[in-house]
Amino acid sequence: MRRVDQGGRRPAPDGRRTIATKPAARPAKTSSKIGTAKLPATPAKKAAAAGPRAARKTARTPIEPSKLETYLSIITTSLDDDKAENVMVLDLTGRTSFADRMVIATGLADRQISAMAAHLETKLEEAGLRRIRIEGAGGSDWVLMDAGDIVVHLFKPEARALYALERMWGADLDEPPASAASAEDE
Repeated sequence: MRRVDQGGRRPAPDGRRTIATKPAARPAKTSSKIGTAKLPATPAKKAAAAGPRAARKTARTPIEPSKLETYLSIITTSLDDDKAENVMVLDLTGRTSFADRMVIATGLADRQISAMAAHLETKLEEAGLRRIRIEGAGGSDWVLMDAGDIVVHLFKPEARALYALERMWGADLDEPPASAASAEDE
């Protein structure tokens, strides 16, 4: 092993004198200022630097009331056939922009809830409703089905009591009209 002293010198092969060597190259100092080094920008970096995009404003076009009622009857009939409990249909017209109706039902087991979701999907596709999105059908306490203007929630009893969607969206939380409120004050 060769010995190198602190000055960057190493002994000569004969051991009498030392030979000067170049010190190891050090990396060039980088500037601490942001933006001084120009690196090639990737599309992801450009998008991050540009900030969030403005949301597209696409208005939801509601379906015909006759089709809506047809789909609702298919959903409630299918849930009754699959032994769903406490089936509740809430009218969301004028309250929200994402749907006109919400159906809430209870199933006793994960397998029952998954089967109800699969049957609903099949029957709605046969009726002509396409692009039904399902979340949680792999076996959970809550399955959400987005069928456009109708949203279906399938719960286990404990989850339904915990989330209490019928209390959140139900008619009992609506504000009474101004004339009814003033009549109650008298």
